[in-house]
Amino acid sequence: MRLDPLWTALPASVMAMVLVASSAGSAAQPSDGFAAAADGFASVAALGLSGTTGGAGGPTVVVDTSDELLETIDTIGPMTIQVSGRITISSKQGVRPHKTIVGVGAAPTIAGGGFDLYRSYNVIVRNLTFVDAEDDAINVGRESHHVWIDHNTFVSPVDGSIDVVRGADYVTVSWNHFATTDKSMLISHSDGAASTDVGHLKVTIHHNFFDRSRQRHPRVRFGEPVHVYNNYFLDNALYGVASTMNGGVLVEGNYFSGVPFPCFSASGYADSGPGRLVQRDNLFVGSGPCEVAGSVAEPRVWYAYTMDSAAVVPARVTAGAGAGRL
Repeated sequence: MRLDPLWTALPASVMAMVLVASSAGSAAQPSDGFAAAADGFASVAALGLSGTTGGAGGPTVVVDTSDELLETIDTIGPMTIQVSGRITISSKQGVRPHKTIVGVGAAPTIAGGGFDLYRSYNVIVRNLTFVDAEDDAINVGRESHHVWIDHNTFVSPVDGSIDVVRGADYVTVSWNHFATTDKSMLISHSDGAASTDVGHLKVTIHHNFFDRSRQRHPRVRFGEPVHVYNNYFLDNALYGVASTMNGGVLVEGNYFSGVPFPCFSASGYADSGPGRLVQRDNLFVGSGPCEVAGSVAEPRVWYAYTMDSAAVVPARVTAGAGAGRL
């Protein structure tokens, strides 16, 4: 096999995984039944990137142990990391820029821990089940940008499933299954974070299944626009979406079933002050009213998108969301 200079610069242990992945051939590659490329805010050209491509242009490796996973996510340069089987890690582990982390084979799972993006960028996480994370399953943190989180399943994290905080930007969360989680998604971590978060935290959230999850679908501070469209909210005990601290959230084309408080905005939430929220074309079945306030920047200024009718969202999302549905 002829190896280009990028490959030969890899550590020997990672090189061994590259050779394994290469010998596996195309059968090891996941098939995309949905978007083959990032959409929403993750697709926007900004901050020196043309969009989110992850590990494109780099080698592909297969990992099935914690040591292999931790070494590859900490490797400099683009790489596609295919996760096979169940890998147990602790706490939140850092992911360097230009990585695609994608599950392959039967039930690829990250257990006990999760991923931490700190000033990282151009990262894709797809087709994984996160179980019993000790903290957050995925933390998109300090000034990270261009992140696509797609077709994952989140089960019983101790804290949040996904956090987007501390000036992060250009993030898309699509086709994920939040299975009876508590704190599903936080955008901005604190009422005191205006200095880092105002003008950032642009996030697209679409075609996710919030399946009897309790709260934060998402809870937003400061970010604008946060675009929440074509999601299925089912029996969310505390609330659906909360816009606070002058955040700007567009909620459109979603299906709310059995949600007593679909939206908070004008009244704030908990100790956080009011936010702005616009709702359009949603369906509320056995649910309370959606509280609205003010105006919100239009996402179409940044990207084009096609809406499903809210009526078809439950069937389409339950059929397609979560790990194992690519």
